[in-house]
Amino acid sequence: MRGEPSCPKCGGRVRAPGLFADAWQCSVHGQVHPMQPVVPPSVEALGVVVHRTQVPVWMPWPLPVGWLFTGAASAGDDRSGGRASAVACSGPGPLGGMGELLLVAEELGVGLGARYAGIEGPDPGHHLNVDSAPDAKVHAAGRPTPLWHVRNAPEDRAVFAGEARGLWLWAILWPEQSGLLMYDELVLTDLRDAGGEVDLVPCGALTPRLLTAPEAPPRQGKSER
Repeated sequence: MRGEPSCPKCGGRVRAPGLFADAWQCSVHGQVHPMQPVVPPSVEALGVVVHRTQVPVWMPWPLPVGWLFTGAASAGDDRSGGRASAVACSGPGPLGGMGELLLVAEELGVGLGARYAGIEGPDPGHHLNVDSAPDAKVHAAGRPTPLWHVRNAPEDRAVFAGEARGLWLWAILWPEQSGLLMYDELVLTDLRDAGGEVDLVPCGALTPRLLTAPEAPPRQGKSER
């Protein structure tokens, strides 16, 4: 499926709008915002995602020391614009070794964040205990933004979620101990507001985390959305 739009919830094939449907369709999930082919890490490719999206494109800025931009993805088509964005970064982990961070911003029901988090979706709401104190806090576009630990995620990663600018914000980190990075109150910038600073983003190799999601949860039928 690389190079073709796919379902943001399961990675399956999608049918383009046509005579009998005016929206993209997944045989399992029905109407979806199609996930576009993954963008290799470059300033130019990142600019394409930034300019077509209708949602924030979050990135830690400045990046932690030694960290690099390692790819981007989005869901949506030319008519609707991007309804979800995913930005990947990697660098030295807080306890040694390499760490990876994937930030997803999305509208309600898109399901891209849940797919990468490896949980049943499409949204994180019932996986969060928002009645308790937040587990982490970031500064998103200058605003303190609480995040809660997402329950039921696979043990190889740490997953946090909350709300920023009225949309879901997911932070997914590999390996699990890299979740300690979230306790440093990261500063997140919406790259739509970054202007010429986007040209300064350091780029690394494309992360395979964006290309496939082998740990994605089982597909759910339309009645479970």
